[in-house]
Amino acid sequence: MKVLVLGASGFIGLPAAQALVRAGHIVYGVTRSEEKARQLAQEEIIPIVAPTSDPSKWLALVATLDVVIDAVGGAEIKALSDQLLQATAEAAQRRPADSPKLTYIYTSGTWVHGHDLRTIKTDNTPITNPAELVAWRPAQEQRVLTHPVLNGIVIRPALLYGRSGSLVGMLFRGASEGKIAWYGTPESYWTLIHVDDLAEMYLLLAEKAQLAGGKIFDAANNFAESLPDILQKLAEVSGCTTEPVFLQPTTPFESALSTTSLLKPYMARNLLGWHPRKLGLVDNMEIYYNAWKASVGLVKVEEY
Repeated sequence: MKVLVLGASGFIGLPAAQALVRAGHIVYGVTRSEEKARQLAQEEIIPIVAPTSDPSKWLALVATLDVVIDAVGGAEIKALSDQLLQATAEAAQRRPADSPKLTYIYTSGTWVHGHDLRTIKTDNTPITNPAELVAWRPAQEQRVLTHPVLNGIVIRPALLYGRSGSLVGMLFRGASEGKIAWYGTPESYWTLIHVDDLAEMYLLLAEKAQLAGGKIFDAANNFAESLPDILQKLAEVSGCTTEPVFLQPTTPFESALSTTSLLKPYMARNLLGWHPRKLGLVDNMEIYYNAWKASVGLVKVEEY
């Protein structure tokens, strides 16, 4: 297959692109910087340097592709999501008339399920109370799924961990500075997914796109993890001696970080044969914390 990954140097896009390369596919990756382009080339990903808001440098490729993966993040993501979708769809109309629909995999997130300490949600649970920060996403998901030109698929990653940590890195940073604090309460839970397991789901969705088209896939571990357990384990492995603190959210972003969604996804497991392989955050906290420290230059080789 030929696959284009938008946001290919990001925390989600890079592992997804690497997984596709390892599986033998030709992968193009869009990034905004020459430095990141060199990193992509080292990974055997064909780099395309372009501003996220300017698809002109890669639109000519679309007619030749099998899959486009939107793994774009950042502050302008709300406006960019629909812009990238429509630009891709317009370019896809130049494909030969007898071609299969171009597959478009859109990256949403499990925050759309909103905060709920009681009800277990699945991939197909109706969205009624999304977190304020992502209240626009359900409509964008539907635009992707029902698009007349594209074979749309939606993937919703849970809170990511592993490697350089993503948002969990914020928690690790505090621990390294002697303070462990997070938004939520002692009753809060995290639904999580390791970035490598997420990358495997992107690979399977790309390879089984004709089966997966028009569907939503929540990407999450089989179990939620207690926030107090996470904070306590981090205190142990980091050597932080201060008592963990539960913070009160004051912004939409902080409220999203405090979201508890109890998920039991089944679509990827049943249709794709996908199963998370990585140990949970608490069970492997020392390795994940040290990986984050290494990613920010806080670990010396002799520490190992």
